[in-house]
Amino acid sequence: MKTAGGSDAAKRRAGERAAQDVTDGAVVGLGTGSTTAYAIEALGRAVDDGLEIRGIPTSFQSRQLALEVGIELTTLDAVDGVDLAIDGADQVADDPDTTGYGALIKGGGAAHTREKLVDAAADRFVVVADPSKLAGTLERSVPIEVIPDAHTVVADRLRELGGEPTLREAEGKDGPVVTDNGNLVLDCAFGPIDDPDSLATRLARLPGVVEHGLFVDLADVTYVGTDDGVETREY
Repeated sequence: MKTAGGSDAAKRRAGERAAQDVTDGAVVGLGTGSTTAYAIEALGRAVDDGLEIRGIPTSFQSRQLALEVGIELTTLDAVDGVDLAIDGADQVADDPDTTGYGALIKGGGAAHTREKLVDAAADRFVVVADPSKLAGTLERSVPIEVIPDAHTVVADRLRELGGEPTLREAEGKDGPVVTDNGNLVLDCAFGPIDDPDSLATRLARLPGVVEHGLFVDLADVTYVGTDDGVETREY
């Protein structure tokens, strides 16, 4: 069976492999997306078998799933640290000979601000993906969360940086997508991103930008689920 972005079997293998890295007593960042959902479900089964963990969800979606499978939830300000975060990606730079090897584009679910906060706080950040998410060079549009009053100004600044921003429209209702934080999302196409670190720095400096979807030097490992097993990328 195929779903958008890869097969269910590949996603399940990646998610379940990441769940194996979680140890008893850990505080776990729970990312967002279809592949991460398999990890959360696997952790729920482990909790049923006696594993004691606390999860920090990065979105309403991951919070609801974690509650359904019986994972105790907490928040960043209620813990001393995050032992491990599990999260998916919209695209992973997979060429070790390029500057951005291991960099990610995230934010397809408009949860990248909370995801980056939790992933950056973790001692170990594990990415789960299927082969459709791998690319030699990042080239997908970069999601950029902006405060509502600033979206037109930020869009102008993004054009000056060589990007083509588009306000993300909601599906099933009139108007734009609104994040869990009450903000808007600009999806900005830059073409091939040869230097993710440089672009990330320039985006972070723009007034009105809450957070962007370039995750640079954050991932420790990516588990890539395939039809035959799981491939590991260590960074």
